[in-house]
Amino acid sequence: MTEFLVIGECVADIVRVPGLPDVTHPGGSPANVAYGLARLGRSTALLTQVGADPRGEAIRRRLVAAGVEVLGDGQEEVPTPTAVVTLDARGQAAYEFHIRWTLRPAEPPAGVRHVHIGSIAAVTEPGARTALDLAARLRPEATVSYDPNVRAALFGERPRAVAAVERCVALADLVKASEEDVAWLYPGETVRTVAKRWLALGPAAVFVTLGAEGSLAFTAAQEVRGAALRTEVADTVGAGDSFMAAALDALAGLKLLGSGARPALAALHDVALCGVLRHASTAAALTVSRPGANPPDTAELRAALG
Repeated sequence: MTEFLVIGECVADIVRVPGLPDVTHPGGSPANVAYGLARLGRSTALLTQVGADPRGEAIRRRLVAAGVEVLGDGQEEVPTPTAVVTLDARGQAAYEFHIRWTLRPAEPPAGVRHVHIGSIAAVTEPGARTALDLAARLRPEATVSYDPNVRAALFGERPRAVAAVERCVALADLVKASEEDVAWLYPGETVRTVAKRWLALGPAAVFVTLGAEGSLAFTAAQEVRGAALRTEVADTVGAGDSFMAAALDALAGLKLLGSGARPALAALHDVALCGVLRHASTAAALTVSRPGANPPDTAELRAALG
């Protein structure tokens, strides 16, 4: 049985630093979340599209080695998406994408307790409709999480992007976004205002990462701040995905995933929320301390939380 099903893109991240040779890392936000969950010992499947080219094979090998079950939609000759990731002097990433998302319907594995969707695959047609339909189909038995992971170059006009994002928010029990995501989607609005807007659409909780300023968790009843963790930054690639995976890991540890846990998830108290944010922020801090989307395994995270 599979505990987690992640639906979304794999991307070969071609990391470019001025003056240095390009380095290719396996990436793609949903793939990173699946990889992070598997590294934390969670039974995870990824429904995706990945090519049979060398970059695609490298991505597949990495995922399988971590324990991810890689599922396809039966299409052949699908090219592996790529993203040129240019890092500035602070390690901040800017992206240029070459991606098509044409996911077709496929049968999910048995026993899924939680579905994660997000990023390009949740808003890019024709594959987005397949991803959302499958999440909706599984929702009677599974909780759902969503991370918009905004990529402005691929999200199109803002009003249409906001409508697509809010469709996903309405499907989710948990939404995680970055402060930058919120600022692009809703210029001039505060994180708190947007979180309350999203909560009104249906989720039990909204998490917002604030980079060096920490993170926030919102429920209908409360708002909790998670402290920032100090770390030497190698780059920020995959930090938000590591946060997402570790937050889901923490909630699974609290037995707050699966449709039967929805009332308890909605009633999360402040102490539990702080613990989830600390768990997730620690994983993200470990990830940014080393190059690429390289989240911690269970032993590394336990030691850091120590």
